[in-house]
Amino acid sequence: MRGGDREAEFREYLLADRTRLMRTALLLTAGDVHTAEDLVQTACTRVYVHWHRIKHEGAGPYAHRILVNAFLDERRRAGRHPEVVTAETLEPRLTDEADPADTLAVRGALLDLAPRQRAVLVLRYFQDLDVASCARILECTEGTVKSQTAKALKRLRELLSEESDRTTGSG
Repeated sequence: MRGGDREAEFREYLLADRTRLMRTALLLTAGDVHTAEDLVQTACTRVYVHWHRIKHEGAGPYAHRILVNAFLDERRRAGRHPEVVTAETLEPRLTDEADPADTLAVRGALLDLAPRQRAVLVLRYFQDLDVASCARILECTEGTVKSQTAKALKRLRELLSEESDRTTGSG
């Protein structure tokens, strides 16, 4: 295959999937635009390097697995602490109807989850992937995906309840 054909195929894939990758990255990073862009760049770079091998298997699942793994690796690095998201953060709106206060509360709660739990919730509920797909991306068993999902949802409910109590003054 000529280099120009490879470039054109990759560019076509990137135009089709970059927005979805960015949305996933924003959810994984709880709205940290700069880290999300870094994660997407890492995923796109690795997809490009392996394009000749993965284009027929489907670059989308491969790119999302790379994105999640890059996110988890970033969180494992010593001394890395997530930034606090504030109302002044400039970020793209994910929907036209989202209440900014709710968005900040959910993102704050997502930041308090363990990275793998956050990844499971993003993949299952924001990317709408089934358990088997999540297990392949996270390289774990389906049972692990189910248990991590249950634990993450329980913890997320607790965190959002605590936030609600703080903002209403009933806590």
